[in-house]
Amino acid sequence: MQPVFHPLPASIADHYRAGGADAYGLPPEHRLVTGGGVPCRATLRPLPEGAPYLIVAHRPFEGLNPYTETGPIFLSAEPGALAAPTTGLPPFLTSPAYILRGYSADERILYGTGSVVATDRLIEAAAALLERPEVAFLHIRSASNNCFHCRVERG
Repeated sequence: MQPVFHPLPASIADHYRAGGADAYGLPPEHRLVTGGGVPCRATLRPLPEGAPYLIVAHRPFEGLNPYTETGPIFLSAEPGALAAPTTGLPPFLTSPAYILRGYSADERILYGTGSVVATDRLIEAAAALLERPEVAFLHIRSASNNCFHCRVERG
């Protein structure tokens, strides 16, 4: 099963870039990259030094239930900056490892699917999880802070 890594949807990125409220009803915080390492959820790339970006509280789910976590994400403040879904490992995944976790179609964590996976094994591990019929999609999250990075679906 070929995993496909998805950026933040354009409609959501555009909403935040236009100053739209985040998951907590707050406006985006505006920052400039200093020191590098800011992973953009819209471009799937690290943002360059000096680039403007936004910090928002984001809930990467359509519905609400006890499993639909909310947390901080970063995205480029530049209008139109968006990656296409990709089968290759997104360049912004630069940490040694990430949490990979499976969800059901009703957006609930599937116990036994979550684990910390070395970055160089993410494609292989995602492909194995997507073979399971009960897995509707996956999240890649920070292994140290649990922040959402991207959604992974079947290709």
